[in-house]
Amino acid sequence: MERQTPTTTPVPAPVPVWALFRLFLRLGLTAFGGPAMVAYIREAVVVRRRWVAEDAFSDGVALCQTIPGATAMQAAAYAGLRAGGARGALAAYLGFGLPAFAIMVLFAHLYEGAHDLAAVAAAFIGLKAIVCAIVAHATLSFGRKVVHDPRDLSLAVAAGGFLAAGGSPIVAIAVAALLGLSLFRGVTPTEPPVNAAAPTSGATRTAVALATGLALLLTLLYFLAPSLFHLAALMVRVDLFAFGGGYASLPLLLHEVVEVRHWLDLATFMDGIALGQVTPGPIVITATFVGQLVAGIGGAVVATVAMLTPSLVVLLAAASHLDRLRGSVWVQRALRGVLATFVGLLAAVLLHFLQTTPWSPVAAAVAVAALVALWRGVDLLWVVAGGAAVAAWLL
Repeated sequence: MERQTPTTTPVPAPVPVWALFRLFLRLGLTAFGGPAMVAYIREAVVVRRRWVAEDAFSDGVALCQTIPGATAMQAAAYAGLRAGGARGALAAYLGFGLPAFAIMVLFAHLYEGAHDLAAVAAAFIGLKAIVCAIVAHATLSFGRKVVHDPRDLSLAVAAGGFLAAGGSPIVAIAVAALLGLSLFRGVTPTEPPVNAAAPTSGATRTAVALATGLALLLTLLYFLAPSLFHLAALMVRVDLFAFGGGYASLPLLLHEVVEVRHWLDLATFMDGIALGQVTPGPIVITATFVGQLVAGIGGAVVATVAMLTPSLVVLLAAASHLDRLRGSVWVQRALRGVLATFVGLLAAVLLHFLQTTPWSPVAAAVAVAALVALWRGVDLLWVVAGGAAVAAWLL
């Protein structure tokens, strides 16, 4: 029978809000690869700084996969919550998402003036190759952590194949959780850490405050700016139904923005998706692009806030109850199954980028060099900045 050593380490003092904001702002500048960034968040807050316990972070990742929203954004908020409480969650969430928002607003503005995406895409060929290396490294490192035996591996492979074939991530996660109840019968629950609820103190109150603020914003927009209200209401609905990560939001956005409301044509919408893939941050940042083209900078701000706030509210509301469930053997078994699917999700994302990257001998060499550098422990920021500079010079 497998047994896990109970965790009794006292909760450390809360990390200062500004320290969390600075760290996640830096991570947000290199947040390429979507869910792949979860592995780098773990490296920063669990391994290097020891702000969050390993078991707490792993449970948080599992939680982030079962609720709507972009996984990397949710993982950033959860890490901030465990390290610095509710304010830490807000600081991490804002810091992680701010670079993506600012860059997408700039790109959308340039796109409006030039309407020439070909030149932009050519400039980012090398960056796409580096993104493949980032996702590959994250898949390997996270897989080594959560895949313990053939049962974990079988779930990861099955989930990866299912997702690559176009299956729903939420279906894969639900099935893996159910299978985990049977596959991992030897797993016993971990005793909750001493004062485990302390790091999430204030989470529920903050969730209520954010939900109230969003409701007030929608009410004001309804009376003062109806066009922005419809934009915001759409993004709220998309975010609440985007189970399984940010990519789940794209079909919903396409249907509502292009087919139902005709705010953008299909070609322009696809250009926005392409820009979302070559900018740091979650793919849901495409909402910023849509908002900018529909209603200018005001639309970009409203669309982004409406797309990212509901899932943060759900995370904060759910996180405050997570530690109470850690003592359940059923939850432990289900969580292990869910974590295994995350490896499959990363592999599916890697396959997606490998298929869409325009490969050449130079691009392949850049990707291999980036992967070797990451494997040797070179800081992610330098890999992205240096690799992009080299690629821009050679391609």
